[in-house]
Amino acid sequence: MTQTITPTPEAKIVEGSDGLLLEIDGHIVPNYDATFSPFEEGDVVSGRVVRIDNDEVLVDIGYKSEGVIPSNELSIRKNVDPHDEVELGEEVDALVLTKEDQDGRLIVSKKRARFEKAWRNIEAAAESGQPVTGTVIEVVKGGLIVDLGVRGFLPASLVDIRRVPNLDEYMGQPIECKVIELNRSRNNVVLSRRAVLEEERKEQRQEILDRLQPGLVVEGVISNIVDFGAFVDLNGIDGLIHISELSWSHVNHPSEILNIGDTVQVKVLDIDRDRQRISLGLKQTQEDPWQRVVDTYNVGDELEGTVTKVVTFGAFVEILDGVEGLVHISELAAHHVENPREVVQPGDVVRVKILEIDSERRRLSLSIKRVEGQILPSEVRAREAGLPLPGEAAAAAAAAGAGDLDNVADLGLSEDVFAGEGDPDAATAVADTAIEADVADAEADVADVEAEAAVEEAGLPVEAADTTEADADEAPVAEAAADESVAETEAAEAEAEAEVDEAPVAEAATDEPVADAEGEEPAADAEPEA
Repeated sequence: MTQTITPTPEAKIVEGSDGLLLEIDGHIVPNYDATFSPFEEGDVVSGRVVRIDNDEVLVDIGYKSEGVIPSNELSIRKNVDPHDEVELGEEVDALVLTKEDQDGRLIVSKKRARFEKAWRNIEAAAESGQPVTGTVIEVVKGGLIVDLGVRGFLPASLVDIRRVPNLDEYMGQPIECKVIELNRSRNNVVLSRRAVLEEERKEQRQEILDRLQPGLVVEGVISNIVDFGAFVDLNGIDGLIHISELSWSHVNHPSEILNIGDTVQVKVLDIDRDRQRISLGLKQTQEDPWQRVVDTYNVGDELEGTVTKVVTFGAFVEILDGVEGLVHISELAAHHVENPREVVQPGDVVRVKILEIDSERRRLSLSIKRVEGQILPSEVRAREAGLPLPGEAAAAAAAAGAGDLDNVADLGLSEDVFAGEGDPDAATAVADTAIEADVADAEADVADVEAEAAVEEAGLPVEAADTTEADADEAPVAEAAADESVAETEAAEAEAEAEVDEAPVAEAATDEPVADAEGEEPAADAEPEA
């Protein structure tokens, strides 16, 4: 398109030149103004880079002077080097900022031209749902800044399907995202790379589900580790290895044996196609150590193992990798054991004898005390500390009880314990006396509780029912005295009646007071026998 120039009285447009030639005073001259493309401030023009300086770039846009692009108008990136943004001879778009500044220069902006073009593309992509591609130019708190011609923000939670621990690895990388939020007035663009990945994997997920079958062994990569297990990426869909399926041996936390990024062989245990959930097993791809136990060992065999855990009822000993057996507290030592830690500690190496192999329940019963000639770990520790060996105190006490009372004080035991030595009856009497005292104390406690309960039922405060020990002792005596007085009175009346009535009647009357004295109430309608 050419620009129409109104000729001066001295200049005339040469016919057939499309306004490019002028006739002035009989001379034909070029009409340079006709070669300029018309534009206004705010228009986007195209030009060729003709010069690159440290702080600006000159662009030939076909105007009477080159357009100047200041370095801060080259890119949305901060502190850029003009040589990194453009090359000599490169065709670029620029937005006209000022047709003529105070120095008469044409000022244009490359980044703003790109900004306007980018906004049109972004708005179209947001409407259609198509992804946009940009380059990561900054790592900021909470996410990434992506250069789309405008600054797009990609939150860290939307960078990948799972949260990425190190965002720096994306610096300078081109990525494809979907526009999920757009606000032109605020120049706000929010992106999601996760949406693109999930859409790509949606079809792959269904294909994988159709291909997988229980019992199949597949390869995957550990994508996440949680307290209850580990997730495995099966090239598009995740499966879960529960913590109980990680190893044949006990696992406290999956991180003990796995790391994120590890490649593993897993067995498909179950598939819930409706919920798209896959259960996997890692230990099933490894040799079952229990089969080695069944094939190698028999009841009665002795072998070496390591104490892994001590509990109140015994200790667990690992005899093979992944195979533990229980040594019950009764099988720890020949002497009585109150606490298994008196004999063994985690990490102790001991020899054990196999007492039982339960293949179905995968249980192994072991014994330490039945291994002949074994020195217990507790004995080793006692000797190193210069202490008496476990069981020696009990043995010494037994010896003292058999007739050596001189050693009682050395053992820290009271001589009263051995008061009946050599006299079984005396020993029995001492024991009986102690038992009777304990029973009496218990009965007294029960009586106190019953008394308090009776007072509460009567609606009286417990304090009002309290009595001194003297009162409690005198009460039964008073009751006995009253009962005796009543009995004597009734006996006297019976004797008087016996003198008048017949002998059988006297006997019946005499029987009634006796019954009363023994604590039994006579029936109200009882009549004396004739």
